[in-house]
Amino acid sequence: MLTDALKRLWLRAWSLVLMEMTSQEIGWLLRPRDHMSLLTSRRTTIIVTRVRLMAGLFALFTPLWIVADVFAFQPEVWHGLAAARLGATIAFVLILVAARRMDTIQNAYRALAMLFAIPMLFFLFTYQHMAHFEMHGFEAAFSTGYAFLPFVVVAGLSIFPLTLAECLAFAGPILAFQSLAAVMRWPVLDWPTVAASLWLLILITAVSALAGLSQLAFMIVLVRENIRDSMTGCFSRPSGEELIDLQFTLARRSGMALSLAFLDLDHFKEINDRYGHDAGDEVLIKTSTTIRNRMRMGDMLVRWGGEEFLLVMPNTDRLQALTALERLTEQGLGLRPNGTPVTASIGLAEISTDDSLNWKELVEIADKRMYRAKTSGRNRIVADDMPLNL
Repeated sequence: MLTDALKRLWLRAWSLVLMEMTSQEIGWLLRPRDHMSLLTSRRTTIIVTRVRLMAGLFALFTPLWIVADVFAFQPEVWHGLAAARLGATIAFVLILVAARRMDTIQNAYRALAMLFAIPMLFFLFTYQHMAHFEMHGFEAAFSTGYAFLPFVVVAGLSIFPLTLAECLAFAGPILAFQSLAAVMRWPVLDWPTVAASLWLLILITAVSALAGLSQLAFMIVLVRENIRDSMTGCFSRPSGEELIDLQFTLARRSGMALSLAFLDLDHFKEINDRYGHDAGDEVLIKTSTTIRNRMRMGDMLVRWGGEEFLLVMPNTDRLQALTALERLTEQGLGLRPNGTPVTASIGLAEISTDDSLNWKELVEIADKRMYRAKTSGRNRIVADDMPLNL
């Protein structure tokens, strides 16, 4: 009865989550491609933090278990186990130290792979090591505990927000290790036991994958709700600042271009004064939708405040940005309540051309050029202090 109730609750929770997700976001559950940078950044932080947590716990408890081995096994058995435990402890400490400097998803993958590889290598060693000794009674019973290590490792996948593809990629080698351990005892292989173990390992893998997917699904929904402006659907200013900071850091590190365009809608106050704030809100919604529909794949639109927007254009130099902005604005940015086109004063800044030291300085340069565009007659772009009539 309780199991059925929990199952219904679980399915209800998943149905609610999936209903709140777009088709693109559901695709993000399946594979890590095309994730928004803020989601990738959040996932990287969580994965690395939990890798360090698990590595720290393993580094603490792995050598402590030597005491139990000493009481359970004869010296020729526990000597080898103790050496393997000390080696694994050193490896866990190295992960703990190295993970402090990991800030990309690729590094998070490496840290997670190393975290799982260490106990599985330890498992293979102990599995083969103890096969050389005759064990009976309590010693034999205690030794069976080592056979459960792959199950513990694959269950550990459940604490990481991974896509389905990532779960399968990390679980596959664990299943391979379990199969390899069985092959190592081929002459005395007990097929029913091996088949049952693999089946149980697959079931735990499925549950762990589902747990990881549920974490990722809730993270996607929460990130989207927290980073989007509720009215226009653009990135909000707090999330936009974090996004620009991330893009600025990546551009500086890789030497790639990065352009920011500061857009201020022309004569917007007149719309509010003449037609009311509801009409002004409608113009903001339609204008932001127009910009998002016309901007290039990979560009990001931030509502900076009121009628001001910031267009973030990664891997785009000044000339490319000017071309993109001309195409974006050539037909206007929508219609005002009186049927005339919505226009904008635009200031453009580029990371290498303007030699900015930080993202705030780059935004400030774009802001100042936007102000020059307004004072120079509006409906124009100012880049490198040269106004360009539209």
